[in-house]
Amino acid sequence: QVQLVESGGGLVQPGGSLRLSCAASGSIVSIGATGWYRQAPGKQRELVATIASGGTIMYADSVTGRFTISRDNDKNTVYLQMNSLKSEDTAVYFCNAAVSSAGSKYYRIYWGQGTQVTVSS
Repeated sequence: QVQLVESGGGLVQPGGSLRLSCAASGSIVSIGATGWYRQAPGKQRELVATIASGGTIMYADSVTGRFTISRDNDKNTVYLQMNSLKSEDTAVYFCNAAVSSAGSKYYRIYWGQGTQVTVSS
């Protein structure tokens, strides 16, 4: 079994910064693409940023230039550095990852439980 655990959320003032982490654990053989998504109250979950195993990165237009996604393959961890935060960034942030587990030749998508980010003065 594989688990993703997010951390680093919290309350921050507009213009502030937060760094989210998502650590994968369990019987992991390899991790493919990973990503961050967010869901604000009353809205659908939306893509924030993704990073492939080879390093290719994509960002939503709304966060380009403010957020940076990165990954540490040795630690099975993906990060999201969020700068110049705005009130509209308030949401629950989820990470996901395509993971190949021991005993399986296929990749399966796993999700974390989410971490709340609130941007407010």
